[in-house]
Amino acid sequence: MAARKRPDIAIPYRQTGNGITIEVRVEPRSSKRGIVGVLGNMLKVKLTAPPVEGAANEQLIEVIAETLGVRKSDVRVIRGQTSRNKVVEILGLRGL
Repeated sequence: MAARKRPDIAIPYRQTGNGITIEVRVEPRSSKRGIVGVLGNMLKVKLTAPPVEGAANEQLIEVIAETLGVRKSDVRVIRGQTSRNKVVEILGLRGL
């Protein structure tokens, strides 16, 4: 497994039986992609993908997986598939 690339910010998360969940606010069609900060208890993520046909969700999964050094298959959007506010589950993590 690749070494985790810890973000420079503290990511608010909740521990679950399967791993952790993170509340996320996405900004699709941005000029850049990546984690840009924390808004209250939500992680703010900019995405270059448009919010059509799941493209933004796929790119969100890629960004989270790359940042935390986990497999894309361990990251999934569990709530808010068509909303800017989402809940993402990362399987297997026990904390950040």
